[in-house]
Amino acid sequence: MKKIIIVFIAILFIAVPDLPAQRCLPGMQGLQITAGIAPDNGFHSGIAFSQYSKSANKWVFGAEYLEKRHPYKDIIIPQSQFTVDAGYFLKFFSDVRKTFFASIGTSAMAGYETVNWNEKILFDGATINNDNAFIYGGIISLESEIYLTDRTVLLVNLRERLLMGSSVGKLNSQFGVGIKFIIN
Repeated sequence: MKKIIIVFIAILFIAVPDLPAQRCLPGMQGLQITAGIAPDNGFHSGIAFSQYSKSANKWVFGAEYLEKRHPYKDIIIPQSQFTVDAGYFLKFFSDVRKTFFASIGTSAMAGYETVNWNEKILFDGATINNDNAFIYGGIISLESEIYLTDRTVLLVNLRERLLMGSSVGKLNSQFGVGIKFIIN
């Protein structure tokens, strides 16, 4: 009888394909760190918390720093934005093994913008007319998640931010990569 059970179990292991891992289940949470490039020789970095809901959709809450660099004669004038955002992402594609997910999301964003760290007079006597400001708006994101392990995820995202209140520009495109750690 033991031999029959062992043979039966061996046949099951051979006949049944690998089962996908338990990924993106409702209630799973992750902590992610991202960085990337922005227009005008800019860059951004951020940290966010995500929680999955049903169908591998997710809520994301984060904070971000973006800096654009505007050339002026021999110097660079920085435009810095400190923002927080909250959004929802809908999964529209995943592979059978659940190692790759693609999502589209929208977020609300608010923060603070400063130009040249609020120094109005430049080295040649020119004056910056842009003021520091409260900024607000929304984001449309396209994001992919590639599972490296069951708890480590590579992120690649493309975002378009529409911000009101900025005296320098309303639209900001971003491309970024990051890593997410599943924490429960």
